[in-house]
Amino acid sequence: MSATPWRTELFGSPLRALVSLALAALLGWALWHALDWALLRAVFQPDAQACRASAHGACWGVVAEKWRPLLFGRYPYAEQWRPALAVTLLSAATLASAWPSCWRWWLAPLWAAALAACIALMRGGVAGLSVVPTSQWGGLPLTIALAVVGLALAFPLALVLALARRSTWPAARALAAGYVELVRGVPLITVLFMASYLVPLLWPTGHRPDVLLRVLAGLALFVAAYLAEIIRGGLQAVPRGQVEAATALGFGRWAVQRDIVLPQALRMVVPALTNSVVGTLKDTSLVTVVGLFELTGALGLALGGDPVWRPFYLEGYLFIALIYWCLCFGLSRYSRWLERRLRADAG
Repeated sequence: MSATPWRTELFGSPLRALVSLALAALLGWALWHALDWALLRAVFQPDAQACRASAHGACWGVVAEKWRPLLFGRYPYAEQWRPALAVTLLSAATLASAWPSCWRWWLAPLWAAALAACIALMRGGVAGLSVVPTSQWGGLPLTIALAVVGLALAFPLALVLALARRSTWPAARALAAGYVELVRGVPLITVLFMASYLVPLLWPTGHRPDVLLRVLAGLALFVAAYLAEIIRGGLQAVPRGQVEAATALGFGRWAVQRDIVLPQALRMVVPALTNSVVGTLKDTSLVTVVGLFELTGALGLALGGDPVWRPFYLEGYLFIALIYWCLCFGLSRYSRWLERRLRADAG
């Protein structure tokens, strides 16, 4: 049965035509006013007086004036080339990992080198670089680092949990299920508060781990529970007959999982994994509540203490939203490309 043409859907009857025209007029009115505010009457120069004089236009001058504290937070102004270079290296390693042709043995040493270089650049204390404590890290580099490193730490744990939940050992199944249900039963902000404020109380005096490390560990443990359920769904979707056939051919238990089950399971759950990655990227904004000023927290630092530019929070939030949208849209497009690529390779 052929699909109904869009003209019939929109104008198939007088009532449909009336509703369609009314919605089109409303959409056109909204778009025109948004365009008028965002572009036609907007102020793009970093001139606060001109922004105040333009009462009906956006003040993008706040972005032109505050883009460095927005992107780098409290990191020392003269040293901001270091987080810029660090996030470039981390992004390059991530892009290399996203390309299937690069899924080789040298990818792990590449990540080790990239992470070591990023820590050296951000922290300093080597090669003549001044030391910058993690309390001054912030902005986009912190957002990218939390999301990328948190997911990199969470995925192996999620894989172990997913396999344990399908294990023949009752103890392994019970422990994995208990962990997943416990972590999924609390919000992320609770985990961050516990990592930031409760863990130091349980640690020996004088040996308190850095707050960034505690938050990163809490984020990884939280995300692993959700990834584990996604991977378990993919494992259950692999036909049992394939496992039995591989076992009959002489494959060992772990060889079956590694070479037959896991590749198919992960291929089937790419959309769900991408959704979890997008959610993790946006959830990094919650670390502001424990004193780490990532991308959204840096906005409060940049404008909260400046009465000249404080009235233009809306434009600042729209700029931050644009950055998040670009990152999430890129992940979505990559997910669709990877699905087609893996489907073609499997075929």
